[in-house]
Amino acid sequence: MRLNKYLADCGVASRRGCDAIIAQGRIKINGKTVTQLGIDVNPDNDTVSLDGKRLKPKRRDVYVMLHKPKGVVCTAKDDKGRKTVLDLLDVKARLFPVGRLDYDTEGLLLLTTDGQLAQTLTHPSHHIPKTYVVRIFGELTEDEKITLEKGVMLDGKPTLPASIKVVGKDDRTSRLEITVFEGRNRQVRRMLDSVGKDVEFLKRVSVGDLKLGGLSRGKYRYLTEKEINYLKSL
Repeated sequence: MRLNKYLADCGVASRRGCDAIIAQGRIKINGKTVTQLGIDVNPDNDTVSLDGKRLKPKRRDVYVMLHKPKGVVCTAKDDKGRKTVLDLLDVKARLFPVGRLDYDTEGLLLLTTDGQLAQTLTHPSHHIPKTYVVRIFGELTEDEKITLEKGVMLDGKPTLPASIKVVGKDDRTSRLEITVFEGRNRQVRRMLDSVGKDVEFLKRVSVGDLKLGGLSRGKYRYLTEKEINYLKSL
């Protein structure tokens, strides 16, 4: 976050007024005076003071996108001592996942302090598209593809129609792009299992309009204001 915006959020002045205060050398970040305009501050980890008095903005919810690696669980603690998604974050705020990715799946995972938004996004009535890149052993026939797209029975209830594209194949595996509109437990794996396909690799690459992009495995970033507003509009 830009320093002048952080100061404005603390009620110091307008952004333009905050720029003048910064230029006067009245602001310190982690004990060091700053006069340069346009620098960034981390609201969760940096200490900012004005004329020696620490500043604290009004409570702001935190929204994070994580590239969850395989072999990490989506819980705060794990009885088996496995690494959790919170172990990958250097964020002081108490975050919790928006939905889950299973232990053997990697990809886009949202975490937030905004409990109301998390509840809304994961409610069964919100059919937000989630896209996965999948590598299966063998080949997916056209009949199997149509079956999965129409919906299969899981736990006595049919899945919603899905979108499936075969985007590549070799002698051993096929690469698929699957978009589902629900968040059932291990849904993509179980759908493929219903037509006899074993998954070698599974990665979520998007949730709605939010894309994982080039975010490296195990890394995270804060959502932009535009992305946050998009999620709140769903």
